[in-house]
Amino acid sequence: MRQVTIFREPGRFGGWPANYGMWHWGDEIVLGFTVGMHKTVARGHAIDKSRPVTNMQARSLDRGATWAIEAFQGTRPGGRGLSADEHMEPGLRLAEVMHEKTAAIPNAPLNFDQPDFALMLARTGLARGVFSFFYLSYDRCRTWKGPYRLPLFGSAGIAARTDYIIQSEHSALFFLSANKTDGAEGKVICVRTDDGGQSFQLLSEVGSEPSGAGAFAIMPAGLRLPDGPLLCARRCRDGASGRSWIDLYASDDRGASWRYLNRPVEFHQPGHSGNPPCLKRLSDGRLLLIYGNRDAPYNICARISPDEGASWSGEIVIRAGGANWDMGYVRAALLNDDLVVAAYYINDRRDGERFIEATLWQP
Repeated sequence: MRQVTIFREPGRFGGWPANYGMWHWGDEIVLGFTVGMHKTVARGHAIDKSRPVTNMQARSLDRGATWAIEAFQGTRPGGRGLSADEHMEPGLRLAEVMHEKTAAIPNAPLNFDQPDFALMLARTGLARGVFSFFYLSYDRCRTWKGPYRLPLFGSAGIAARTDYIIQSEHSALFFLSANKTDGAEGKVICVRTDDGGQSFQLLSEVGSEPSGAGAFAIMPAGLRLPDGPLLCARRCRDGASGRSWIDLYASDDRGASWRYLNRPVEFHQPGHSGNPPCLKRLSDGRLLLIYGNRDAPYNICARISPDEGASWSGEIVIRAGGANWDMGYVRAALLNDDLVVAAYYINDRRDGERFIEATLWQP
């Protein structure tokens, strides 16, 4: 294993790759993330909420060894940051300049089967009334079309992060975080489009809606196995105890229903709300689950399943030494020789800037 710095600037906060996405074409990789200003705080993320954030990309042409930083070349209504309203004060938020129907419905089916394709989901905030939308690129993230509209699917809000499975030229599954009946985040739903994003159908909820104040199941990671079944991992929290974990579900009917498999990861220290999963399948059939462990001592970790998720290895540390819990949100590219390029945000000084890094690893 080796670590490579993707983005690091003194006084800046680089964060949350899992909100945006990671895509690759052969040896070329692009990672989405956001950048704000660092601010030391007594509690919460070390970002200055009085300053705007901007969306950035990092591009590697050499399998993750070196990276170039780029601005996100897509339309941001009002020039506001995407998927970050909860980290900005009033006057800077996307929802103040955008409403549920600002994003367009495509006037012709979008093509999900282009060789240089990428798709990014985005949202306003997290609370009741949050809405989501998506962007499409046909040129390896150099330009983006959109934003395109996502429905609310009868929920109190949709707080989408990027997670999807392409099925054909015009068909795709999106795994979304939806708000619960009480308006708070959230639960996981699976939706499908068969007309290139012009309309969507709600297929199912992945697991039951968590009950109780502060409880959630959010930020899904979907995966299609070669013989047909789908898997979906969820980031979960119990509001009463403050404990967090990752659950795994399977579908045998293309997302119409889901059965619980197991709990691959359980965090033991309450109060930090856990971390989202990243799920990949290696060429020999083993599954790889990567996540940030916000329990001290604050590591980026992985577990491996030899049997399609039925059982899991112990925890494998792929990056040790985070200075506090404000880290993780992994996204990964799996290259053709099973080189895993796992990107995340992290810190190495408690009051230091948050930066974007990758671990390069062949499990």
